[in-house]
Amino acid sequence: MENQYEGSIQEALHHYKEGIGIFTKQMPDIAGKFNEFTEACFKEGALSQKEKQLIALGIGIYSQDEYCIIYHMKGCIDHGCSKEEILEAVGVTAAFGGGAAMSNAVTLVEECLQEFGGQAH
Repeated sequence: MENQYEGSIQEALHHYKEGIGIFTKQMPDIAGKFNEFTEACFKEGALSQKEKQLIALGIGIYSQDEYCIIYHMKGCIDHGCSKEEILEAVGVTAAFGGGAAMSNAVTLVEECLQEFGGQAH
């Protein structure tokens, strides 16, 4: 599969985090406010952090944003999502996003599941 990055899923995740770091140094006020906002959005609340990661994954898939798909796949796994929960979220996303969403699911989501290991419960 060819992505907008070269190398592994972990390298893409590192590349994204590196880019955020550079932007933060260049625009600390904006990056700080953005980070504060997103941290508030992903805090445990009426929805669990796990549920919020699944929502974010679906949005990343729907918008075809490879970096967000990778980032939120890691978030899903880190928050205890099972493979079945992830794949159900993919199905719901594909119901709205059609073939474009499904193509990311059967490639990038599957690669993330494999590379992040059998961590998905």
